[in-house]
Amino acid sequence: MEDSCSKSGLMTPRKTDLNNSSRKIKDNAADWHNLILKWETYNDAGFSIANKIVNIKLNHKSNQTRQEPSDGDDDDDDFTAHRGKATLEYNKELEQHCTELLNFLNKMIKLVLKMEKLCATMKGINDLDTYHYGETGRQIPLFHTWPTKYFYTISVELLEMYKKELQLKSLIVQEIAHTSSCNLMMVQLSSWLYQPYIEEKATLLVESMLLETGHRVL
Repeated sequence: MEDSCSKSGLMTPRKTDLNNSSRKIKDNAADWHNLILKWETYNDAGFSIANKIVNIKLNHKSNQTRQEPSDGDDDDDDFTAHRGKATLEYNKELEQHCTELLNFLNKMIKLVLKMEKLCATMKGINDLDTYHYGETGRQIPLFHTWPTKYFYTISVELLEMYKKELQLKSLIVQEIAHTSSCNLMMVQLSSWLYQPYIEEKATLLVESMLLETGHRVL
């Protein structure tokens, strides 16, 4: 009686293995979609806060310029007291918004960690597929047309985009409260909003994955 190995020396996967693989891939596709939606929500909220930080800094800088006392002004003491109070309020408001921005960054860090787990799961499924069928993969795909390896390839590509974007956002959070150049602050805001490391094809890749796994229909 033949054992569970085929003539080629490769183990024939059990039906439950196939069902588990397809289910996990389908779940992963949905998870990618949901994580990216959350990322965009956090990105929009973070931009709103970063914009407030920049406006506070610009307004404070403008007020300091307008309120400088002229030579011989008899109200220096009043001006100093007013300026001290304004600076205290400025620092308090700025610190509050910086804390809020950091909180959103931490939420985005958690999303990327979840993306890494999705990628690791997909790698495990791909390794299992390679173990059973070799480098060429299965002849009959789990879903419609994609080989199993393609799901893993897309996951790696998406993860790299979001990891690079997270690094950029971390740098912006560190620098935005200390930046004095108006032009540089505008660059930081623009970079946060338009996310240069997340390519336009990211949405297409996820939508294609949803279509392949049956979450979307033509």
